[in-house]
Amino acid sequence: MALTAEELIEIERLLAADCAEMGLSVELRRRFPQLAWVRCDASDVSDRPFGQFPRFDLHLIDGSDHCVQITADPTQATGIVLAKRNVGGEH
Repeated sequence: MALTAEELIEIERLLAADCAEMGLSVELRRRFPQLAWVRCDASDVSDRPFGQFPRFDLHLIDGSDHCVQITADPTQATGIVLAKRNVGGEH
């Protein structure tokens, strides 16, 4: 199931709010159970992010083929990668 424009707006709103990290992950998974969710360090992803937020880079993934890949097309997105950025020297 592809990511809708409304879902993307809601995800971006939550990421922009800079919520507590654990609460954010739980809330995103609760609101969007149809999407695959991956969290990693931003240094693990070399692709340009779809969006950048206070703590995370947002990448869209397309899992429609047998190989998962990063996509810039929300209509092809079946999941999200939240790549945590090192903010202000935090580890």
